[in-house]
Amino acid sequence: MGIDISRMRNIGISAHIDSGKTTLSERILFFSKKIHAIHEVKGRDGVGATMDSMDLERERGITIQSAATQVSWKDHTINVIDTPGHVDFTIEVERSLRVLDGAILVLCSVGGVQSQSITVDRQLKRYNVPRIAFVNKCDRVGANPFKVRHQLREKLGLNAVMIQIPIGLEDKFEGMVDIVSMKAAYFDGDRGETVRYAEIPAHLKADAEKYREEMLDALSMFSDELAEQFLGGGEIDEALIRAAIRKGTLGEQMVPVMIGSAHKNKGIQLLLDAVTHYLPDPTEVKNFALDLDKGEEKIELSSNERNPTVALGFKLEDGQYGQLTYVRIYQGMLKKGEELHNTRSKKKFKVGRLVRMHADTMEDINEGAPGDIVALFGIECASGDTFCGGGLNYAMTSMFVPQPVISLALSPKDKKSSDQMAKALNRFTKEDPTFQTYVDAESNQTIIRGMGELHLEIYIERMRREYKCEVETGMPQVAYREAITQKAEFNYTHRKQTGGAGQFGRVAGYMEPWQEGEYEFVDMIKGGTIPTEYVPSCDKGFREAIKKGSLINFPIVNIRCVINDGQSHPVDSSDIAFQSAAIGAFREAYGKAKPCILEPIMKVAVEGPTEFQGNIFASINQRRGMILSSNEDGVFSRVEAEVPLSEMFGYSTALRSLTQGKAEFTMEFEKYSKVPQSVSEALTKEFEEKRRKEQGRA
Repeated sequence: MGIDISRMRNIGISAHIDSGKTTLSERILFFSKKIHAIHEVKGRDGVGATMDSMDLERERGITIQSAATQVSWKDHTINVIDTPGHVDFTIEVERSLRVLDGAILVLCSVGGVQSQSITVDRQLKRYNVPRIAFVNKCDRVGANPFKVRHQLREKLGLNAVMIQIPIGLEDKFEGMVDIVSMKAAYFDGDRGETVRYAEIPAHLKADAEKYREEMLDALSMFSDELAEQFLGGGEIDEALIRAAIRKGTLGEQMVPVMIGSAHKNKGIQLLLDAVTHYLPDPTEVKNFALDLDKGEEKIELSSNERNPTVALGFKLEDGQYGQLTYVRIYQGMLKKGEELHNTRSKKKFKVGRLVRMHADTMEDINEGAPGDIVALFGIECASGDTFCGGGLNYAMTSMFVPQPVISLALSPKDKKSSDQMAKALNRFTKEDPTFQTYVDAESNQTIIRGMGELHLEIYIERMRREYKCEVETGMPQVAYREAITQKAEFNYTHRKQTGGAGQFGRVAGYMEPWQEGEYEFVDMIKGGTIPTEYVPSCDKGFREAIKKGSLINFPIVNIRCVINDGQSHPVDSSDIAFQSAAIGAFREAYGKAKPCILEPIMKVAVEGPTEFQGNIFASINQRRGMILSSNEDGVFSRVEAEVPLSEMFGYSTALRSLTQGKAEFTMEFEKYSKVPQSVSEALTKEFEEKRRKEQGRA
């Protein structure tokens, strides 16, 4: 077998927007000889970064889809997945982290730990991914890697340990002192391709000694032998230090901090060395599957190539040659012509074309080893499906998929666009579980839902470009909810008499607010007043009734429906009769339970220069926001707030004009909360008018 699995690394590069992730992955490709010229992210040279293969990514200079590529570095094989930093594309990050063994957390040496770095770190912790921190942009004005190390400890609670210190900073940034080997590293040549090691500059010797002492002190936790040598004051073997850093990193008990400047080609080779030294190979990571035949019992997978195959399809792409499925192999081999079983759809399929991806180009291969990331062509599956061989019926644990919070109405401009729109929506919903679409039964409009304005904007733009589909968009719609504020009783009889058998069912009980979930049904019927076979029909009726509330037609949440009495008829009672009785009972009591409207509240983090802090506060207050905290860090300040989603439309434009384009914000869904009386009245009035118009048309 060609690949030695202990020399393989599956790593992701994750970070806050504009910390330089894609620039870094471009340099990794260049130094590992995968590409022969470096292109810039903003695509000013007309080419754009290799990993940003979509035109849209190149124009906006942001990463939207994670790209996967494989590089070789000093007899190691590294699968690199470049993930988006933007909160709207959270699912892309989640999806990649699920299949990674290690990660490089990129931070900007000026911005430090920013809002999205916190989200990314939370995701890394959720999937137990060991990480190396890389403090990028050390050549920028205001660069301070020591401050960033401090923030990693304070804000993220990580045991961050410097294993390099800079030689000069800002425009005087020349290289770094590697305090593991106690040598200075410089990067010569036009593109920094030659690493030159030299003596540590005299003025940095004391600093290097101080940080080495700090590092060894932290590492003595992970190696008794190192602790003895450290206390004994003897010379410490470099291999021993590396082994201790590796042990601490793999156990997620420490994070080595490295520095550099991807843009100026400094520090990349040392970072690649660190990936091979300190991040795990696939055999060192415990992966579990759930055995579907044994009530989802947890089974540890082994990276033995002789075992039956278990692989996870973690990402779908619809390319020019059909559907491409990215697959991470956890156990066994994946071979061309082999028959596998999709444990979700229960369908068997044959592995046809097997390829290894490099951003958007590919090479054909015959087999993939355990731990490898490859891609399959033309198989019918959804994102997150598990493929098994040898009669196994396992599922890899599912990914966490957040609920969409914003929706837009779409209408095609002509017949051709209508067909193309259906194709595009079909593809996007398959690729991205957080992007959903449905047709509204009343207005007959196509509605798309997603994680934020940018998320939906990108998909609409992709429809125009990739499908030549011209669409018009309606007003963004907020996903409101309705809820009740007090207990109300019901006692409702449903009677319908037509020729022959009629319908009869009586349902009595009460509804009350319930905070532990969206809906609960409780059966407290005694003495069979409602026959057992009709109790599920009542539940079905209530479920139907909570789909639309009477205030503004939005779903009802946080409600508990209890039935404790009723009546049936030997001939006229039926499943339908009790469903209708439950719906009638619900409507009768809903008005008495004082319903209210709930709106989605977003957690918003705004970052910008301190001089604009007053403007940022004012912009949040105007939008019914509640400021939770504000931190000033020299020239930079960060404000966290909770703001209703309905008030956040167009915020990016407003924020840019208030701060001369220098501030940026991220937002994610936090909770549902009751709307103020005035807003509630306005929403109800708007809904009534809309209903009257529709009735007038009818």
